[in-house]
Amino acid sequence: MTQDNLSAKAGAERRTLSARMGEVDFDKAPFTVVWEVTRACALACKHCRAEAQPRRHPEELDHDEGMALLDQIREFGNPIMVFTGGDPMMRRDLFDLLGKSVDIGLRTSLTPTATALVTRDRLERVRDVGISRVALSLDGPDAETHDYLRGFKGTFDRTIGILKTAQDVGLSVQVNTSVTRRTAPKLRELVPMLTGLGIVQWSVFFLVPTGRGQHDDMISAEEHEDLFNWLWELSKESPFDIKSTAAQHYRRVAIQREKALAQAEGEQRSVTFAGAGFQYADGLHRPMKGVNDGRGIVFISHTGDVCPSGFLPLVGGNIRDHSLGEIYRDSTLFRELRDTDLLKGKCGVCEYKTVCGGNRGRAYAMTGDYLASESLCVHEPAAARAPVTV
Repeated sequence: MTQDNLSAKAGAERRTLSARMGEVDFDKAPFTVVWEVTRACALACKHCRAEAQPRRHPEELDHDEGMALLDQIREFGNPIMVFTGGDPMMRRDLFDLLGKSVDIGLRTSLTPTATALVTRDRLERVRDVGISRVALSLDGPDAETHDYLRGFKGTFDRTIGILKTAQDVGLSVQVNTSVTRRTAPKLRELVPMLTGLGIVQWSVFFLVPTGRGQHDDMISAEEHEDLFNWLWELSKESPFDIKSTAAQHYRRVAIQREKALAQAEGEQRSVTFAGAGFQYADGLHRPMKGVNDGRGIVFISHTGDVCPSGFLPLVGGNIRDHSLGEIYRDSTLFRELRDTDLLKGKCGVCEYKTVCGGNRGRAYAMTGDYLASESLCVHEPAAARAPVTV
């Protein structure tokens, strides 16, 4: 597939997602459903939010429970369906589950781990069941950076090989990159490699200190801001889409930069645009929306616990006891997370709280309060500034 074809494919996917964003009421349904089909994994990543283990858990959702879960997810409408882990390839019934997801009309993607289980034959099976996208982790432009984070030598080379094979068999490919103190200095070097690999989306994951992730591995608030501005500038010229994960305040930077650009060009127009997981409109009487933990996203663990996201490990209920829709719509945890009026500190008075809201997982990890302010945001809302006295 040529670079022009890949860019066209990415553009078409972006337009489809933008249209669907305007149709979703986050109080009733999520934009994205993530199912951790297993926590088993052969790698030992230093920042793994799942704290993955070599073997499958004995209380993991079984085949019949998984099939029933997919039916419940479809009842939400048509959310993006993400199969993740651990390593999903560790489940023997993975292709049955993927096939079911596609057959009932879910827009399905897969995030395998770069191990020997990801063969060309299996990638062809992924394609043949109708999967729309695979996403693999690549944390730097060299083996030293990537393999350190993943815990095994040779993982970098295997990842590159899988990405190329996936594209060769006709799959749409996304790369996920974790931002830590070790990887942040290498991000700019990674861009030419991503371009050459022909990816359709780069999802940049900003570390949340949960699971094996450590507080000391996070970059500072100022470093976040610098990277946000660079990512926005890169998004104007890169052949692939750019999405931030666990960094809702990137949206605030994007909005500020879009407004500044319109002003610099002397255009008297409203600013309206959409990205992966958020939609912003100014002056057009459309709702501003922003996916955040429990608001537009729901995460189901390998044992059926329903959480606001993989980075906010609080449980609203279990699908063995209650339906997924009941937990997402009615549990106190999820209802509070969707009510931006409950946010505390500067997030509670921020003019961007509806489209941003600060990362709830990071707020919880840093303070123990999932409604507290985002600690790694430099923005000072006007309502939070001290009045000037004369």
